[in-house]
Amino acid sequence: MQNATELLVTPSIDQLSRIIANVAAPAFLLGAVAAFISVLISRINRVVDRAQFIHGIPDNGSSKSFLKSDLPRLRRRAAFLNRALFFAILSAILTALIIIVAFISALFQVAHEYGVAILFMAALLTFCASLIDLARETRIALHDNDLRV
Repeated sequence: MQNATELLVTPSIDQLSRIIANVAAPAFLLGAVAAFISVLISRINRVVDRAQFIHGIPDNGSSKSFLKSDLPRLRRRAAFLNRALFFAILSAILTALIIIVAFISALFQVAHEYGVAILFMAALLTFCASLIDLARETRIALHDNDLRV
C-alpha cells in the first residue's frame, strides 16, 4: 500500500502527456457534442420563432390563418428537439467526466479503465439518443405549410 507522501508526488511530464493522449478522443467527442448542441439550439430557436409568428396571425380570415393548424406539429418538433438537447448535454457531461476521471485517477495512480469505458459507452449512448430524436424531428420538419410562406 502506498503511503500519503507518495500520493502527493507531482506527476511527471511523461505521465501528463500519456494522460493527455488518452483523453484526446473524449476531447474530440466533447467538441463534436458542443457543436451539435449549438445546432440543436438554433433549430429550437427557429421552431419557437415560427410558433410566435403563427400566434401573431389574426384569426379573422387572413390569407395565412391556415398556418394555425401547424402549431401541434411545431409542439412535437419542439418536444423532440428539447429531448435531443437534454441527451446531448448529458453526453457532454459524461464526456467531461471521462476527462476528469482520467486525470484524477492518474494523479492518485488508481486504475480507471472500467470506469472510463462505462462513462464513454454512456456518453455515446446518450449522443445516439440525441441523434435519434433529431432524426425524428427532421422527419416532421418539412411540411407543405413551410413551402407556402
